[in-house]
Amino acid sequence: RGGGARCVAVAACEHVFVWDLRKGEKVLILKGLKQEVSCLCPSPDGLHLAVGYEDGSIRVFSLLSGEANITFNGHKAAVTALRYDHLGGRLVSGSKDTDVIVWDVINESGLYRLRGHKDAVTQVLFLKEKNLLVTSGKDTLVKWWDLDTQHCFKTLVGHRTEVWGMALISEEKRLITGSADSELRVWDITYIQEVKDPDEPESKKSKESSPGAEENTEDDETLELDEHPEERLVKCSKVGSIMREGRDRVVTLATDQTGKILACHGTDAVLEVFSVLSEEEVQKKLEKKMKKAKKKAKQNSEEEPEKTVELSLQEEIERVTKIRASSKIKSFDLLLSPKGELKIVLLLQNNIIESYNLDLSAQVPQAVRASKITIGGHRSDVRTLAFSSDNIAILSAAAESVKIWNRSTLQCIRTMDCEYALCSLFVPGDRQAIVGTKTGKLQLYDLASGSLMETLNAHDGAVWSIALSPDQRGFVTGGADKCVKFWEFELVKDESSVQKRLSMKHVRVLQLDEDVLCVRYSPNQKLLAVSLLDCTVKIFYIDTLKFFLSLYGHKLPVLCMDISYDGTLIATGSADRNVKIWGLDFGDCHRSLFAHDDSVMYLQFVAKSHLFFTAGKDSKIKQWDADKFEHIQTLEGHHQEVWCLALSPNGDYVVSASHDKSLRLWERTREPLVLEEEREMQREAEYEESVAKEEQPVVAGETQGETGLAGKKTIETIKAAERIMEAIELYREEMAKLTEHKAICKAVGKEVPFPVNPILRAYGNITPSAYVLEVFKKVKSSELEESLLVLPFSYVPDLLKLFNEYIHLGLEVELLCRALLFLLKIHFGQITSNHMLVTVIENLKKTTISRVSEARDVLGFNMAGLQYLKREIEAKDEVTFFADATDRFEEKKRKRKKKEKMVLAVL
Repeated sequence: RGGGARCVAVAACEHVFVWDLRKGEKVLILKGLKQEVSCLCPSPDGLHLAVGYEDGSIRVFSLLSGEANITFNGHKAAVTALRYDHLGGRLVSGSKDTDVIVWDVINESGLYRLRGHKDAVTQVLFLKEKNLLVTSGKDTLVKWWDLDTQHCFKTLVGHRTEVWGMALISEEKRLITGSADSELRVWDITYIQEVKDPDEPESKKSKESSPGAEENTEDDETLELDEHPEERLVKCSKVGSIMREGRDRVVTLATDQTGKILACHGTDAVLEVFSVLSEEEVQKKLEKKMKKAKKKAKQNSEEEPEKTVELSLQEEIERVTKIRASSKIKSFDLLLSPKGELKIVLLLQNNIIESYNLDLSAQVPQAVRASKITIGGHRSDVRTLAFSSDNIAILSAAAESVKIWNRSTLQCIRTMDCEYALCSLFVPGDRQAIVGTKTGKLQLYDLASGSLMETLNAHDGAVWSIALSPDQRGFVTGGADKCVKFWEFELVKDESSVQKRLSMKHVRVLQLDEDVLCVRYSPNQKLLAVSLLDCTVKIFYIDTLKFFLSLYGHKLPVLCMDISYDGTLIATGSADRNVKIWGLDFGDCHRSLFAHDDSVMYLQFVAKSHLFFTAGKDSKIKQWDADKFEHIQTLEGHHQEVWCLALSPNGDYVVSASHDKSLRLWERTREPLVLEEEREMQREAEYEESVAKEEQPVVAGETQGETGLAGKKTIETIKAAERIMEAIELYREEMAKLTEHKAICKAVGKEVPFPVNPILRAYGNITPSAYVLEVFKKVKSSELEESLLVLPFSYVPDLLKLFNEYIHLGLEVELLCRALLFLLKIHFGQITSNHMLVTVIENLKKTTISRVSEARDVLGFNMAGLQYLKREIEAKDEVTFFADATDRFEEKKRKRKKKEKMVLAVL
């Protein structure tokens, strides 16, 4: 869109946000489905973005429309590396499931799967000139793959620990690898074909005896595993190492698109930037060094023999600078502008994007921070949420700040600094808010000005819980100092101002034997429920603070609880993963529900009902019915532990906060919820999940070697196969009906109207065979092979006959040939042994060869035409280029003459 290096794409849970760095605004949201984004890669033309997800799927988004055009399913675990080839026609992906898959982006299908790594793949690189692929993994290996034959022909084993990053530099003559230590190992790549060419000048051959090689001779012994036929493509020898300043593992190692700049970072906040010299620059440096050496030799003595001068590795790959970010770095990207300015963008662990500019032409290059995007969220996990009484504002508080959000626009209105917040509430009137902190303080904020009005030392330990009294005149807090304290709001006069301001007054205290984890008022303000560290909940009378009931039964402490609007029920959620529902009159346990797969972190009743929501560490939010003891629905969306949630006073909205650094807002819809349907949908989802986990179908005659099919069996591929089967069955029925109809017409001696199938009528009265083709065309290109793989053989003979018919007519030749060749490959034995199919195959042989050659001719003709047009345009451009140049020359001449005249006049 002509943004010119202004936009940066960042993963945000399941979505990808594209930010304008200059304005600090979101330009585009690439919406994901349910899974978290794990990997990003832009296409070379800059028009598409490939996004890898935690479940192993890959989606390719168009940056112009923001739509996902292509989906690839092949991996069983998170995608860890993605890379396009230099033309953008192929995409290679590496995953935690140790497989590498090469995808055809244009045909929208998988080409093949490469197996060989024993642990997660960390980086994948295409070599531009050769059809080769380099992959690195956590199994300490770097593997070289020949994509023509799809096999691994070389393995580098010079690393002692995981290889975390890899980059190609110096026009792909060098490979740099980063592992768990502070060394970046540099390897020389020599293409054997080049070396064997006798006519080639010496300078072209890659430097075998590069500096640093002598110090690593013993390392090379371990490295060159295979001196056999594998050496026919590439020779890879270690040159030496560049030392990083960081002592920990490499997290990201990458170059910019030109390969001139190399950068890397570890698990800390420092990005180290290196400059890679080009061949011309290396020559210049060598010449300078030679001159110096000659001078020195002359000065010392004439007889001393001249030494051979070589550049050290550190001189060829120079350290430029290091950039210290404001927090730990998660990942980065580089862009070198034609003017020589380097733009660097960093994504930090605390949810910030920082961009830096680095002027490489300066004597001492210094990185200058250009912009920073922070407004979008908190720097750390949100631990407490609160809704205002008018359902409009949401308060969220984390370890460093309190933010107020507008519920309808989802924009942040106020940001205020705070200490580590654990609980919060809006003061009645919604003009102030109170936050309880980990250090035991209560902080009172004025929301209009965004200022801190007052800080009180409330408890000696953390303030775990805060609850507003039903009469709204005060509140109660519970802390780790085994106290429950009662507070009242009061207006006090400030010396500075005439007006009175709100303050908090400590009224009384209830001392207990254990740490207080949660406190709640009953709606009639007669009882107070207190959850203690000894796994019990104690109920006290508020007026006298006398003990009333003890609710015991949980095996681990109760982390959250709430009392229903009518004061008859209390629900408690515990770290033992259970929710218990109790009667408040006698303290009897009505029911214990196994609620979550991990601790229940938060629980709240919906206003004016006995429904309540729970949030768990298993990343789920669930709704329950406390009367019928039923699970109503699960809200799935968060990817990690849900810390807290808040219900709006009218019960229409739920807001939740999670360890995945997102706040999610859920809205109650008007559509009725049928529990049976919910259960059915849940069962379907479980079935679909189990299908994906099943063993993949095996192709007859194929061994589990280095290569395999790219796709995987999913519920989509099964549905596609079912649709093809249904279409073939309809075709069979219609053909049987047609022969029957012809027989009837013959017997009657006149034409009888033939009843048209409603499905065919819906498609515009097409023939049954055309309907099969329509269904076939609708199968996604990326799912075609997998769908045919699960198709039973009984349908194949019909398909082959239909293919013959279609190809003869010249319909969808490319698609059908692909399907045909795949079917022949997987059912070869059965097809060749079936006499009925001999003639069909013979016919197919003739028709496919003629039609494919026709298609090839058309393609060739079009290519020639396009090349002719290209030459024509280039010729025109050259003419205009020279015309421009002469015009510019004339202009300069005129300016010079003018200047000379002016100078003369002055003189």
